[in-house]
This record gives sequence, C-alpha cells and structure tokens, in this order.
Amino acid sequence: MVTYLSDPKFLYFLQHELELPREDIAVAMKKKELSDGPLPMLLWQYGLVSLEQLERIFDWLEDHN
Repeated sequence: MVTYLSDPKFLYFLQHELELPREDIAVAMKKKELSDGPLPMLLWQYGLVSLEQLERIFDWLEDHN
C-alpha cells in the first residue's frame, strides 16, 4: 500500500477530487515518515479529512489496486 504515495493519480485524486491542499498532504506525508502509519489514516487522525472523505480514499484505493 506504500506505492500509492508516489502515484500521481492518487495525489491528483487527493488534490482535485477531495480538494485537499498540498500543504495538508505534505503534513501527513511528513508524519508518515515519523510514525510509518498509512497515509489515509494519518490524514484522518490529524483532522485533514472527514470520515466520509476517508471512506472515499479507501474506495479509490480499492478500485485502483
């Protein structure tokens, strides 16, 4: 599941479909380096996405793997 971090389609989805600012994604990616948790969960844990958005992320990942 780590490969999605470098997947431009996934990053596009986060930025354009969920309208997450690059800064928020960067914060979660930095936290991932420190805690090694899954990026979607870190986005949610730090309040950067709602539960509904988290579900959309998991749906997107399921559809694109």
